[in-house]
Amino acid sequence: MVRDKKIVIVKTGEPVPPVLERRGHFSALIEQTIGAAWRGGYATFDARAGEFPAPDADEAAAFVITGSSANVPHREPWMLRTEAWLRDVVRAGTPTFGICFGHQILAQALGGECIRNPRGREIGRIRVQRRADDPLFDGLPSSFETHATHIDTVGTLPEGARSLAFTELDDHQVIRFTNTCYGVQFHPEMDHDVIAGYIAWRREILEAEGLDVPALLARISPDQLGTRTLHNFIEHIVARGAGHTRSA
Repeated sequence: MVRDKKIVIVKTGEPVPPVLERRGHFSALIEQTIGAAWRGGYATFDARAGEFPAPDADEAAAFVITGSSANVPHREPWMLRTEAWLRDVVRAGTPTFGICFGHQILAQALGGECIRNPRGREIGRIRVQRRADDPLFDGLPSSFETHATHIDTVGTLPEGARSLAFTELDDHQVIRFTNTCYGVQFHPEMDHDVIAGYIAWRREILEAEGLDVPALLARISPDQLGTRTLHNFIEHIVARGAGHTRSA
């Protein structure tokens, strides 16, 4: 049964230093966010180390690819190795969920292109507009607010992928790559405390780019509806036909 397997969190980076010190690694934030939606265990490995687990679902219930301060367009060797492994994962049909950098590297791996966002940085509380219905949006309204921090974007979709949602600054906030593989450009694992830590850490950069830091901080709120997409991935995609008991 799926619940006897583990969700494997694939680390591609760490939170900014004050958030890492206060709240822990991305893996901890993701586990906390998933909470009761998953009753099984977790495993973590670092994609930068290059030791990848088997891509099929014999051992893993799902893979979750974290965010990172790295940039997919830089095409570093560890990224190329990760992309090759991700292609095997997607071919195997193992449920996969990419977050921010994870979303971007999935697009790149599958034949799309990640680029520097010509509209500039997106950071703080954002409003996501849905384009379509999908199990990932179960219980979510047609538009919802969540948290984001990124400067790159998916500029070209892979063949067969569908963009499910957008924001004012990003055309592809949610992508369905296959029936078992999704990416979200925003951060469902970042609560108001975490995103405030990001804004504070990058204050000088943001001000140099002409962004209003006090206004960004003032918009932050505890209710983060993007979290629901990660729960829905577990409850609808991972559990699909696999005997995992959905939590209440």
